[in-house]
Amino acid sequence: MDDDLAVLVRWREGDQRAGEALCARHFDEIHRFFEHKLPNEADDLTQQTFLACVRARNQFLGHATFRTYLFTIARNELCTRLRQVPKGVHVDLDVSSLDELVSSPSSQLRKHEELAQIRAALRKLPVEQQLLLELHYWHDLDAAALAEMLETSPGTVRVRLLRARRALRARLEASASAPLDDALSRSLLEPELDGEAGP
Repeated sequence: MDDDLAVLVRWREGDQRAGEALCARHFDEIHRFFEHKLPNEADDLTQQTFLACVRARNQFLGHATFRTYLFTIARNELCTRLRQVPKGVHVDLDVSSLDELVSSPSSQLRKHEELAQIRAALRKLPVEQQLLLELHYWHDLDAAALAEMLETSPGTVRVRLLRARRALRARLEASASAPLDDALSRSLLEPELDGEAGP
């Protein structure tokens, strides 16, 4: 299978099938990214993300992977949606959680009871901490990729990950939720070393 950049080049040169193939390749993962947060709007937000990608396909400079670039667009679409609140109300995504921004969050927790536990705990965190943990542990974006997305340094990302992981651990301990067998949950069980700067 051709890598993303080769397919993107063909898309830019006018090959519409290449564009369709590139979007299809990443559709499920982007949809899952939204489904974990706003399940009732996942379809629309996924569509908006790929439409934005179509419009901006010539702006991608190749400094990061196309996948990281796509997650950057998805994150921006999510933040835009979360900021759609009544006029005059300030939304700070470093402080506000999804529980505070979206009505009836409990009705949106999905299917599997065990996974719902950790999702519920994530939703109690500030949005930026939730996104950081999910992108790192569930979508396998490393510190360098996240630094590219957030326009900061990998070291800063590691510190933010450590703080977010500690906050999530505290939420889970407070609710007596059992740890799950996924990358994020396993990281919560790892002992922290003095001076640790994150995963």
